[in-house]
Amino acid sequence: MGLSRAHKTANGVSTRWVSFFCIASFFLGVLVINRLWTSSDPVKINEASSVQTHGRKEVHPLVNCDKDTSVEAGDILSRVSQTHDVIMTLDKTISSLEVQLAAARAAKGDSNEGSPMVTRPGIENLKERPKLFFVMGIITAFSSRKRRDSIRETWMPQGEELKRLEKEKGIIMRFVIGHSATPGGILDRGIEAEEEQYKDFLRLNHIEGYHELSSKTQIYFSTAVAKWDADFYIKVDDDVHVNLGMVGSTLARHRSKPRVYIGCMKSGPVLAQKGVKYHEPEYWKFGEEGNKYFRHATGQIYAVSKDLATYISVNRHILHRYANEDVSLGSWFIGLDVEHIDERSLCCGTLLDCEWKAQAGNPCGASFDWSCSGICKSVERMQEVHQRCGEGDDAIWHTSF
Repeated sequence: MGLSRAHKTANGVSTRWVSFFCIASFFLGVLVINRLWTSSDPVKINEASSVQTHGRKEVHPLVNCDKDTSVEAGDILSRVSQTHDVIMTLDKTISSLEVQLAAARAAKGDSNEGSPMVTRPGIENLKERPKLFFVMGIITAFSSRKRRDSIRETWMPQGEELKRLEKEKGIIMRFVIGHSATPGGILDRGIEAEEEQYKDFLRLNHIEGYHELSSKTQIYFSTAVAKWDADFYIKVDDDVHVNLGMVGSTLARHRSKPRVYIGCMKSGPVLAQKGVKYHEPEYWKFGEEGNKYFRHATGQIYAVSKDLATYISVNRHILHRYANEDVSLGSWFIGLDVEHIDERSLCCGTLLDCEWKAQAGNPCGASFDWSCSGICKSVERMQEVHQRCGEGDDAIWHTSF
């Protein structure tokens, strides 16, 4: 009874064995877990390696993208250059087609309305006509026979020289006039007899009248661009003195430009008062009374390039005409990509201004008096102006364009 005995559980299992079993289970569990961790490490390593490899793969495409971007940028620049060339080619083609369209329209319209100007299809004429330097249209009226004669006797070549001017220099010169309100009347017969004698007229499908100058200008450019293929088309009044060599030299400096408008640029007042010369009935379109017109070439003489003459021809039925012809022309180019050339040698005064410049070896292209909007008393004075301000009758033949 004095000796202690080992305690037993209710089911007869010793407490010592229970403790031993728990300790063994613990170590067994630790062993199993360690084995599991050891076996899972390669997976983690592989996963990590896979992540790093994937990361490297992601880096390499970035480097390749830079190379591709450089290559693509070069391709884009090359394509842009090619596209620009194509656009320039198309622009030239469109311009040529517009000229053909203008020629066809003019031919059709003149044929339908009985004008003697065009007798064959416009496209046929287009194929046959040679390349010219400029066409000069001298705007005249039925009552201006003496003015025309004063020009024929001074600065405008006649007869065979007029033909030679066309062949050797590519210059066309014509007096420009329409028809009377009574076709076939005495006025028209007088012009027909004059044309038979001098062969220097361009007849327009137009009814003459002072208040129709804007319309006459439109029809002149449309007719000229359909009849002749030139770099420039000039309008000049029949009371202005012109040195053809200087005009040609002036135009030659701008021959490479597609859309140029050349003349003495001005910006005169918009005259709202009725009854005054140059009254503008649509003065209200130019803002408040006292405003000035936009810049435009004075109407005595100006030149436009072929593209602009073609533009006028193609759009002449929708181009607005103001009271003053030079304002109308200037308004047709508003909003277009046109280069305005302010050429002061085309508006020298007479006599001192143009005479002094001629003596200095730099004759003017054109001369007139601002106070008269032309040479004052041009019939009486044209010969004097020509002698004192002219470049010399042979200058046009010795001038290279």
